[in-house]
Amino acid sequence: MAVYTDVTPEELEAFLSTYELGRLRAFKGIAEGVENSNYLLQTEAGSFILTLYEKRVNPADLPFFIGLMEHLATRGIDCPQPVRNRDGVALGTLAGRPALIATFLIGTSVRRPSAAHCAALGAALAGLHKAGADFTAQARVNALSVAGWRPLFDQAGARADTVAPGLAALIADELAVLEPNWPKGLPTGVIHADLFPDNVFFTDGRLSGLIDFYFACNDLLAYDVAICLNAWCFEPDGAYNLTKGRALLAGYQAERALDEAEIAALPLLARGAALRFLLTRLVDWLNVPPGALVRPHDPLEYLRKLRFHRAAQSPRDYGVGA
Repeated sequence: MAVYTDVTPEELEAFLSTYELGRLRAFKGIAEGVENSNYLLQTEAGSFILTLYEKRVNPADLPFFIGLMEHLATRGIDCPQPVRNRDGVALGTLAGRPALIATFLIGTSVRRPSAAHCAALGAALAGLHKAGADFTAQARVNALSVAGWRPLFDQAGARADTVAPGLAALIADELAVLEPNWPKGLPTGVIHADLFPDNVFFTDGRLSGLIDFYFACNDLLAYDVAICLNAWCFEPDGAYNLTKGRALLAGYQAERALDEAEIAALPLLARGAALRFLLTRLVDWLNVPPGALVRPHDPLEYLRKLRFHRAAQSPRDYGVGA
């Protein structure tokens, strides 16, 4: 979440006039994240999140995201629900951007996940995968899977070495390994694709909700697991926490067992997931819009993770089969 597009009170009040949410009481920008412009709204009807879609979001994908959140809620997944206006329409236009109001989830994210948090996350991820299995009315290709990494690298180009000496050569080496060897034939379905700790809420120690579905797509289910291993199981110094990895994988497998091919592919999937976030963070780092209320994520965090994956020998290094 971030703020790239400013909204005036007058614009917002006109937008809200088409909803049954009562008068606007307050709104403020949310600075976390790097993708869309987000505001916390308070109206007479309660608290809501207003999202203006920017950057990588293709407006043609928005019906997929809206339909997915509504579908998951019917399957028991706690996630934000799109608010429809008086005409039954969820998606509108505000300040020249596609805009959506969604319900506000109660809870807080954790900055330093414990093994218990990782176990709960693993179970929730498996639950999401099972709940999305019959979401077949719409589909969305993962534009940030392996075929999208080289175009991102091309955007950074030689400037990558201004972030870390030798980074461009390292990324080129990774692409040379991952592009021809990316796993095929593994189970696929709807994945979240961005389930970082700040997109998971806890209340009284219990996982209470999942948010930010704007990278959701159809892809390898085990790739979503690999994304979460990267996001949840590394310590600030770059060390992989095997106890957290075991907990996350055990939580997942208690709800949906990984097959042998998925387990065997985990090291390569985790390596690819690290490169994906290194690349998108690198491009964001090099291209922050002037004056944007945004805090770019550090790409070097994922460089450190990538180095771990390059040295990993087997799925045991991640906490499965150990």
